Amino acid sequence: MKWWGWGDPERRLELSEGAIAALRSEVGEAEPEQRASLESVAIPAPRPLPPAIAEAVGAGAVLDGHEHRVRRAAGRSYPDLVRLRAGRLADAPDAVVLPGNEGELARVLEICGREGIGVVPFGGGTSVVGGVEPLRGAFERLITLDLRRLQGVEVDQTSMTATMGPGLRGPEAEEMLAAQGFTLGHFPQSFEYATIGGFAAARSAGQASSGYGRFDELVTSLRLTSPVGTLSTLKTPHTAAGPSLRELALGSEGALGVITQITARVRRVPERRRYDAWMAADFTSGADIVRTLAQSQSLPDVIRVSDEAETRTSLGMSGTGAGKRALLGGYLRVRRRDHGSIVICGWEGEPEAVERRRSIGNRILRSGGAAALGSAPGRAWERGRYDGPYLRDELMDLGYLVETLETSHEWSELRHLYEEVRAAINAALASQGTHGLVTCHLSHAYPDGASLYFTFIAARRPGAELEQWRAAKSAASEAIVEAGGTITHHHGVGRDHVPYMRAEIGELGIDALRAVKERLDPAGIMNPGKLVP
Repeated sequence: MKWWGWGDPERRLELSEGAIAALRSEVGEAEPEQRASLESVAIPAPRPLPPAIAEAVGAGAVLDGHEHRVRRAAGRSYPDLVRLRAGRLADAPDAVVLPGNEGELARVLEICGREGIGVVPFGGGTSVVGGVEPLRGAFERLITLDLRRLQGVEVDQTSMTATMGPGLRGPEAEEMLAAQGFTLGHFPQSFEYATIGGFAAARSAGQASSGYGRFDELVTSLRLTSPVGTLSTLKTPHTAAGPSLRELALGSEGALGVITQITARVRRVPERRRYDAWMAADFTSGADIVRTLAQSQSLPDVIRVSDEAETRTSLGMSGTGAGKRALLGGYLRVRRRDHGSIVICGWEGEPEAVERRRSIGNRILRSGGAAALGSAPGRAWERGRYDGPYLRDELMDLGYLVETLETSHEWSELRHLYEEVRAAINAALASQGTHGLVTCHLSHAYPDGASLYFTFIAARRPGAELEQWRAAKSAASEAIVEAGGTITHHHGVGRDHVPYMRAEIGELGIDALRAVKERLDPAGIMNPGKLVP
């Protein structure tokens, strides 16, 4: 991955002059950003580590070079990228340690616990909530524990489960599974770089979660290696033996230990994939259609509804072609005073089942007043489903603040949550002297509610980018808490959401979480400053 941004260094998502003009008409001109060179990034000199760590994993698996440390010093949130691009990181790990198996990993954690060395588990480094930032806290020394060597896939074809190493990236896991005719069906926007361990540690939700389930729903068993031992669960579809320790480890974000093995349900590779686009009259009616689909057990595998602002912006910033023409035609047919919300539906599986389910879904979409746009814009969405982070890089180069956040609530409260968060972000950006564009889409749906995924863009304040971001992020988070939504639906807690955990689980919940951490991580070395206040 680029050290200063997202993805393949050779790939760019260049914006046309028309797209840039459309953006400037929404949020105004911005001052282009200059990037520092990798060599100019200033970080403290590495502190020496006990020789026992290199003895545990091999000297070649302990890396303390400048580039290795910079690359593990941040995730991929907007603040992370601002600091990387400016070359002003506050800190970096003293070394990157790459264990080759669970035994080596356990030995490293034992040494770090005894010596008082902080440990930040690191998978794909794609966290957008500060989940891999090297916060030392009370520890003078800190390492990043890179899990890339913990790989492997073993498929139980009879049970249709796969046991996988945490260091596998999404495409690597899918390639190995596809060779045996299977898929996880887990495709978050971070898919190309995020890892199996990261999916589990952050309770990831993929774009096809309505059909395949969130990642935490796929996991049947796991092992978590802590500084004091290994916690493991049985490979069984269900148990009534007390509270679920599997659920305790899922979402633990490296704060309790390292998830070292995951067994998850898999499915046959679908014979057919069909992605269609529809245009609803507005966001409210689009959400109502999704609610009807969810409550009648007719949800497609992929469902997404963009609000009017996101639909309008997508049209203004997209290119040409059949998908764009079909989308534009549908928009013009249904729009009334800038209304119109695009709906993406994806159906996967055996051909006959796809057509049967699609027929039922289409009937509900039509009854809700949506206009069919066909498969061309649906296929265009599928081709660009991982492009968002690349687009953010381009917008940051042009001088714009770009951030995303997500939440969820019950259907009866969803509109209120949507309006409050949008208003809070707009007001906060205005207080910084910048006009913002706030867009939203409904990204995951359930019978009782749905998630909302917000994106906001504004011209950056040169030299005060983090202050500007913090004002908008804090305002949005406080609005979410006030409206009773969750502080995170699938991005995780990391560093950014720790202040809101009391509102999420209460003081007694915090005490319970602390008690578990103190038992599994008595020295408090695991991912300091994350998850647990």
